Amino acid sequence: MSEPLRVGIIGVGWGALVHAPAYRAAAGFEPVALCSRRPQSLEAAGVRTGITDLSNDWKDFVRRDDLDMISITSPVEMHREMTLAACAAGKRVLCEKPAALSGEEAKDMLDAAEAAGVAHATCFETRWLPERLAAWDAVRAGLVGKAYNLRIIHSADYWHPTHGPQSEWMYQRAAGGGYLMGLLSHDIDYVCALLGEPEAVAADVRTNTPRRTLADGREIAVDADDTTVVLLRFKSGASAVISCSVVGAHTAGTRLDLFGEDGTLLLETGPQGRRLTGGSARDEGLAEMPLSTREPHGEPITSKGRSAGMIRAQALMLEDWQANLANPDAAIPTLKAGWRAMRVIDAARKSAEGEGWVALD
Repeated sequence: MSEPLRVGIIGVGWGALVHAPAYRAAAGFEPVALCSRRPQSLEAAGVRTGITDLSNDWKDFVRRDDLDMISITSPVEMHREMTLAACAAGKRVLCEKPAALSGEEAKDMLDAAEAAGVAHATCFETRWLPERLAAWDAVRAGLVGKAYNLRIIHSADYWHPTHGPQSEWMYQRAAGGGYLMGLLSHDIDYVCALLGEPEAVAADVRTNTPRRTLADGREIAVDADDTTVVLLRFKSGASAVISCSVVGAHTAGTRLDLFGEDGTLLLETGPQGRRLTGGSARDEGLAEMPLSTREPHGEPITSKGRSAGMIRAQALMLEDWQANLANPDAAIPTLKAGWRAMRVIDAARKSAEGEGWVALD
């Protein structure tokens, strides 16, 4: 492209922390405007990002002729309405995960984007983290062959009673809170990228901490999940187990095991770093594998800490998306991937409420 896409970002929390620098790090994009209903947050985000075009009215924002693309990082309950409006205005759309509050809402968003003929994506950027991208590349290259079983285990202390409180919305299911929506939606997408289309779901979704005292001293009821186990059956015959608990004192990290007819992949991340091992079933054993060293082609990433990794991952996703607009079979997480993840989440909740295995139509 001779001119970069002019991007307007709605939401200035994650939008200012990750989206704005990711668009600068990715070749072919330029973040030019911010929108938020909170004036103080908007002004602070403008200073932080260096973006001076600021707006409080998202409905006018998505219709602006000088914006080519809308990046939606608002609260989850607003994703559907904003996506539908942006699509109606003919804008390319990137929506944060989870795509919506339900599979029905996510399907509305997908239908609107396809009817409008606009490019669309869900921000499942963790596929492009160095360890996950390396594992994904190895699977696509045939290392494991026919997949048998995949396991992901997350452990953290975010909701343990000894840990400080998070934002209030995180504890409310109706606001998109909890870790089935917030963390496991990424894993559901990643497992589907590795194994294909799921056909049935069983799950246990729990809240071990039913009340929480916030930083301002208020005590609130908690109905979002802190511990979840999701079982998936795939059309390919493979199975997967994704589990997450954020009430483990002194715990932090993730483990992924993938077993197949032709080989094995093991991935670990945590305070000790990131490590990927794998090997063919015909090898003497497993060996450490290099992580992906791909870098985006735009401006250098100057952020530090965890946000730097997420900026890099999103920038790589953006560049792959741009390079594959004409290829409907490209491995890009469109709004269809967002809908698929929400269908799994809906089914997991039904299962946890007593329906056992829930088929995905």
